[in-house]
Amino acid sequence: MIAACAHSAGAKTSFEHVKAGYKPSDTLLLDRQGEVLHRLRTDTSVRRGQWVALADVSPALRTALVLSEDKRFYEHSGVDWRAVSAAAWANLWNTKTRGASTITMQLAGLLDEDLKRSNSGRSVVQKLGQTMAAESLERGWRKDQILEAYLNLVPFRGELVGIDALSRSLFGKAPHGLDHREAAVAAALIRAPNAKEAQVTQRACSVFKTLEPTSANKAASPSSGGCEAMELLVASALARRDFAASEGIAPHVARQLARTTVGDGAAPATIRSSLSAPLQRFAQQALQTQLRELSGRHVEDAALLVLDNASGEVLAWVNSSGPLSAAPEVDFVTSLRQPGSTLKPFLYGQALAERRITAASLLEDSSTQIQTTGGLYIPQNYDRQFKGWVSARTALGASLNVPAVRTLVMVSPDAFQKQLARMGMPLKESGDFYGYSLALGSAETTLLNLTNSYRTLANGGRASPTRLTVGRTPPPFSPALDARAAFIVGDILSDPMARARTFGTDSVLATRFWAAVKTGTSKDMRDNWAVGFSQRYTVGVWVGNASGAPMWDVSGTTGAAPIWAAVMNQLHRQRSSRAPQPPAGLVQKTVTVEGEAPRSEWFINGTEQSVFAMEKGATRAYSTGARGQNDSKSSGNSTTNTARITAPTSGTILALDPDIPPQAQRLSLEAEGSNLRWLIDGKQIAKGNTALWLPWPGRHVIQIVDNKGKVLDQVRLEVRGAGVKGGASAAPAPTRRP
Repeated sequence: MIAACAHSAGAKTSFEHVKAGYKPSDTLLLDRQGEVLHRLRTDTSVRRGQWVALADVSPALRTALVLSEDKRFYEHSGVDWRAVSAAAWANLWNTKTRGASTITMQLAGLLDEDLKRSNSGRSVVQKLGQTMAAESLERGWRKDQILEAYLNLVPFRGELVGIDALSRSLFGKAPHGLDHREAAVAAALIRAPNAKEAQVTQRACSVFKTLEPTSANKAASPSSGGCEAMELLVASALARRDFAASEGIAPHVARQLARTTVGDGAAPATIRSSLSAPLQRFAQQALQTQLRELSGRHVEDAALLVLDNASGEVLAWVNSSGPLSAAPEVDFVTSLRQPGSTLKPFLYGQALAERRITAASLLEDSSTQIQTTGGLYIPQNYDRQFKGWVSARTALGASLNVPAVRTLVMVSPDAFQKQLARMGMPLKESGDFYGYSLALGSAETTLLNLTNSYRTLANGGRASPTRLTVGRTPPPFSPALDARAAFIVGDILSDPMARARTFGTDSVLATRFWAAVKTGTSKDMRDNWAVGFSQRYTVGVWVGNASGAPMWDVSGTTGAAPIWAAVMNQLHRQRSSRAPQPPAGLVQKTVTVEGEAPRSEWFINGTEQSVFAMEKGATRAYSTGARGQNDSKSSGNSTTNTARITAPTSGTILALDPDIPPQAQRLSLEAEGSNLRWLIDGKQIAKGNTALWLPWPGRHVIQIVDNKGKVLDQVRLEVRGAGVKGGASAAPAPTRRP
């Protein structure tokens, strides 16, 4: 009955079945072409490497295994009856000798749970079953298949199972690289996996002696020179654990895909991703090279993402700067950071789509104070300078902050927050929570969402999710932005003349092929970005510090942009990139814009006009909420309306500093117009366009009037804190504001 069962089990177990059922403890992440990108341990109960073909095993190890475990392996048919007889005779005379178990019999025990050796050894029934199963294996398998399966399934030391795990853990190399001494140690561990170091050394010396007969004198005894070297090798090998749990160039992608593919079962041995191994390596190298160039500027972290525009497949995902980072395990592709000016293209795109502005509309870049529930919001440009009246094309291309804030006043923060969500960039809070600073990127988003939103622009305003695996069907797209507005924004971001005022005409953003790009820097230079797209690819780069510490004089053009340019140039080394075709509903018209060179401009049907200029006598726009293509024009026909208070803004709340004497504190009053007089709560305090007022606690009305006493403008404000009552006088304006 035992023989029949064993024969049946052996007949059903084929070599191909065993090999196919082998489960390594690691999952290999492959790129889109099948190249290994990363190895990740996904089974913590055992340590198995990949299945190793017999041809890839060191000849020294194959020889050592046969000589150590089964000298007549190639002669017997599963059972070495000569060894069985010798063992039986030795047992009769109570003489210690090695067992008669062959490699085939040991393999049978590894394949069948019922035949596995227990702590007390195998029973007589198990030994008989093992014998029959071995003979059955020999009838169905070749010798090389038996030896290959045994080397991959045999337990070695501790959790190590199989020759791949042993070689990489104890010797730090692949199985094909084991020399004679290392092969001897491996063979010694098969016999006694958890033996003490001295026993392993003695056994390894004995095996080495059989491998190197000419070295018999050196390896004759444990005290000889050969075994002294073996002792050092065993000691270092048993103390080493070089088989890292994670190894490669895409750790976070490997973990992410392993989690999504495991489900309720075991992780697969291999996962094919959408990444490109050559591009991943190049991107990683470009990123680290740029950070080394920034050495001394307090920059240590960066991340990069490359997307295929059509499919949404991720082609490169560099999560951090690796060894250069103090937090290499943090995935900065999915970390929340402030995007800075990289949100501006979506804002202008929304304003264009809603016909609030055109690309040629004039926007005012000047000092402004916007009243909010939290106080005054006073946006500043990066260079702390103002350009006056500029077109929307220049405002976006040169990344001017004040025009962007004025545009958000037209659109409203809450509507802009909803637009960002449609683009694939959901925010944690409502638009009103961020207020007008949302135009300058005060919210937090991830590099993944930001880059994919730029991919939405590249796809004509159509959004779809990204994916890390190669798919046969394209992802479903959903409309997120008017295709005409998306085209105009892309045209502006690709225009080197539009960004010339800030970046010059020969910046690192200029490419020899068509590409649209935008940089951004968050407050105090804590984050900087470069995100852009070509005809086929979208590339996003973030540079900063994991701790959130500011960088030292590192902006988007000096930090992230060189990485973006290097990767984009690599992508188009042998591939062209053409500008997209304009969608239906666009017209191109030659325009004259005040202060800018004549040019050909794109318009959404119905918004086109040929001249954009301020009328004579107009000095400043009176409302940041003007709409339509005619917003660039001011009536300028009435001189009585040209006078206004520019500082402070109505609704201002001032707090007197308790550490400064009240008499030494002054509020600067500024206005535009001519022949002005200043009134505080109906009392005249000064004449001219500027004045300094000694504030006191309470609510006040500040007015400017003409020579006839007509009120031209007024603001209301509140002063809090202890002050000096009766200080209603004003001092003459000094040349420098205190």
